[in-house]
Amino acid sequence: MEKIEKKRRTLFVVDDNLTNLNIAKDILSEEYNVITIPSAGKMFEMLGKVIPDIILLDIEMPEMNGYDAIKILKADDKYKDVPVIFITVRGDSTSELTGLSLGAVDYISKPFAPQLLVKRIEVHVTLKTQKEQLKDYNENLVRMVNEKAKMVTELQDTIISTITELVECRDYTSGGHIERTQNYLKLFIEEMGKSDLYKDTVNEWETEFFVESSRFHDLGKMAIRDSILNKSSKLTKEEFEEIKAHAAHGVEMIERIQQNATDKTFLEHAKLFAGTHHEKWDGTGYPKGLKGDEIPLQGRLMAIADVYDALISERPYKRALPHNEAVKIIETGRNTHFDPNLVDVFMKLEGEFQKASAS
Repeated sequence: MEKIEKKRRTLFVVDDNLTNLNIAKDILSEEYNVITIPSAGKMFEMLGKVIPDIILLDIEMPEMNGYDAIKILKADDKYKDVPVIFITVRGDSTSELTGLSLGAVDYISKPFAPQLLVKRIEVHVTLKTQKEQLKDYNENLVRMVNEKAKMVTELQDTIISTITELVECRDYTSGGHIERTQNYLKLFIEEMGKSDLYKDTVNEWETEFFVESSRFHDLGKMAIRDSILNKSSKLTKEEFEEIKAHAAHGVEMIERIQQNATDKTFLEHAKLFAGTHHEKWDGTGYPKGLKGDEIPLQGRLMAIADVYDALISERPYKRALPHNEAVKIIETGRNTHFDPNLVDVFMKLEGEFQKASAS
């Protein structure tokens, strides 16, 4: 694939608050052409002259709010593919889910956190670039047929990496978590391949494909408020219930992707990771309270990988535990939190887990 020359991207920032417009322009104008617009009506006038790469759209505006504006954008073939990021002071998950269901790609809270704003825009610009590269590839399919398989694989991997980077950008306390859990899963599968443990199930999996799909296990965190994801103190009961919903949100998001996908194997793995990695062997987990073998093997494997990594990682609300303490907690969770057979495998591999956590 021919590399698309990097170009300076154009952003619309649409907000009826002049101060917010000026702040956003100050933060972003070094890297982008920033056009500030005081209303949705003026945005549609400007769209007749310039089609931006990304639109940052305020929700609460007089005359026409952001929800009504995005409905018009997504109904117009000229603008439907322009990514829309809502900017809002609203902090409830219902508002965010409403925006995502209407076609928004992300939410950014006001007042702006400069570094977070820059990172969010950077991620979405990267995604747009990859889509343009994919479009260019398809238009030149005949000429590039010999490179097709390799380039599609690389492109998919890049897009998946970018999406998961966005998830970790939302939850900035868990940096590197996705890559580490992938490494733990590889160790599990390699060790299980040496025995008959769950052999029939594991033999059906293409290992690399299976492990890659695990990157989406926390995708549902995209629907959780920043104030909860990055809270530095203990969550309230209500806040914990909200963050628990990320498992169900992840399943819903993946199912929406599946509607337009032809090969669903990767996404089926991803959905099981997202929806069942917080289930517990004794049935006390969430979101469905599955018990024992009712929990898909994907969820049982990720349960150990996810908990181990959380235990050894520092968070604003807790210290990182030493490896040996984390191992004891996993072992204690046999028959309650975790599949006892998989705990046996983990105990054989705990030294390798420690090495993988540091790589």
